[in-house]
Amino acid sequence: MTQEFLNRVFRIPVIGILLAMIVIAGCETNPYTGRSQLLMVSADQMNQMGATQYSEVLKDPKVVISQDPRETDPVNRVATRIIEAAKRSKYAETAKAFEWEVTVIKDDNTKNAWAMPGGKIAVYTGIFPMAKDEAGLAAIMGHEVIHALAQHGGERMSHGTIAQAGLTVSNIGLAILGIDPALNQLAMSALGAGTQGLVLLPFSRKHESEADYVGVLLAADAGYEPREAIHIWERMAAASEGAPPEFMSTHPSHETRISDLKNWMTEALAIYNSAPKASVTLLPAITPSPPPPAALK
Repeated sequence: MTQEFLNRVFRIPVIGILLAMIVIAGCETNPYTGRSQLLMVSADQMNQMGATQYSEVLKDPKVVISQDPRETDPVNRVATRIIEAAKRSKYAETAKAFEWEVTVIKDDNTKNAWAMPGGKIAVYTGIFPMAKDEAGLAAIMGHEVIHALAQHGGERMSHGTIAQAGLTVSNIGLAILGIDPALNQLAMSALGAGTQGLVLLPFSRKHESEADYVGVLLAADAGYEPREAIHIWERMAAASEGAPPEFMSTHPSHETRISDLKNWMTEALAIYNSAPKASVTLLPAITPSPPPPAALK
């Protein structure tokens, strides 16, 4: 074994140590779950990005912003209580620093809601049948708000950066060792698939579970019946078609979410029972467009 080969080998751990130092420097702890979080992007940067993306969505000529009080009033009522609960939560400092905005997007075919870093919230009318009433909407909005408060977006960006850096380091390492370029490419493809399946997707599922957990506590503290979160996912499961296996998805399966929520109900109900109760009304009915006819064969 030549000295030159040994020198090549010893270069690889040095690069890995530098990466590890970057990871350690960017670690924080989630105040609810105790989970260590890698955050290499500042909150100010994420908030600025969130505001920009929110503005771009609302400027899209295809986006119709609802002005119907039957749709906007319940969303605003729930948002107000959720935001107030956030300002009492373990994320209070972050929640108070957010510049909150709420928009209802008139799209009866889109079952979605989201919250950007910085407190920019959008609710699509297509989610109303899944939520059914304001308590269900509170569970959904609580979930989305926690994604923003817990800096899940920044964490995903950080993991993506580290994963890419790790693949680059591996590529350099294989080249240093003098591995055949064709084998190098094959190894890099395998590493890329492994990173996606074993790191990025599971971390995304952790984010979803974390948002489910803390979101239902937030909704309960806002005065909304937390068991409505279970009913939402039961309706989601009934309406879903062809969901990918959990290990291939960025989201836990409906069954996993329902089971987890049931396990968290004792804690959520204790919070709800001591909170001032919110008034709850049914959400307005919507009329989704029928799917386009199947193409003739």
